[in-house]
Amino acid sequence: MNQSKQLKSGWKIILATFLIMACLFISGCGEKKETEKVYRVGIVSGARAFIEIADGFKAKMTELGYIEGRNIVYDLHELDADPAGEKRVARRFVGDKVDLIFAFPTGPAFAAKAAAQGTNIPVVFALAGIEGNNLVESVPKPGGNITGVRFPGPESTVKRLDILHELAPQANRIYIIYDYNYPNAHSAIEQLRPAIRDMGLTLVEDPVNNLEELQAALQKRAALDDIGIDAILMMPDILTHSSEGFREILKFANEHKVPIAGSMASDLGAVFSYSPDTFEMGILAAIQADRIFKGTTPAGTIMVVTPTLYLRLNYKVIKELGLNVSEGLLSKAKEIIL
Repeated sequence: MNQSKQLKSGWKIILATFLIMACLFISGCGEKKETEKVYRVGIVSGARAFIEIADGFKAKMTELGYIEGRNIVYDLHELDADPAGEKRVARRFVGDKVDLIFAFPTGPAFAAKAAAQGTNIPVVFALAGIEGNNLVESVPKPGGNITGVRFPGPESTVKRLDILHELAPQANRIYIIYDYNYPNAHSAIEQLRPAIRDMGLTLVEDPVNNLEELQAALQKRAALDDIGIDAILMMPDILTHSSEGFREILKFANEHKVPIAGSMASDLGAVFSYSPDTFEMGILAAIQADRIFKGTTPAGTIMVVTPTLYLRLNYKVIKELGLNVSEGLLSKAKEIIL
């Protein structure tokens, strides 16, 4: 009888132990699920032409373990040359208390920085010019709560002039039409003017402030007996890279058979572009966002990244305009459009 009682007592102890362990296991799992962090990222794109930056960002974040809908949520706003909209969206992100704002190119980056001022919301930018402005303190230490991937505007503008001159050596009057209020424009022009002078060329400028002024400037030039230009050099601003802005420039170029030296791969119809890869820029920005989320480094201490510049040649347009391209230039191209 005593042995039977002892066996029953032993089984009760084992059963009680099992139930306690099961409860602890279930309770532990519940706690883990409740405390799992879900990151909220606000993304603002200032031009439709650059939306691949967001695609690259999301793809790399997924690779790094941030699965959309599970532990990260994106709020993407796609604008097109809308400065007021950029500021409105940035303020909304701050009001929503997102964990990070990803903004591109330069205009949205400034809007995000201003909106996030005085908060603990970090800003990561891409395709943003940092020369001649106060977006960051320096490349090694951007300062504040901001970092990102810069657009190498000044140096790429001069390099595009060199490529244009090689492709069209007879083009002496180089035309730039640009938004004079855009932060990138002034630093690019400062480097472009002496380069033009050293090459014995003439720089023809039409500074504008909006789409209507851009259209009016092109129409006025088109009405002249001599349009006064031999080639168009695209400048680093959103207005000329907006869907409507570039459409007007391309229409003018096609009507007067002048080559366009493009600053982005999206400049379809240009004889070439010399620019970073937009998808790749998104990848580089995601790596920075990951470092911020892991808490290893504050945003303002993460070095600003300079992306690789790639040459893309539109061989079809080159031939249509009767231009010649050397084997050396062809060999340097990442992509040749036939």
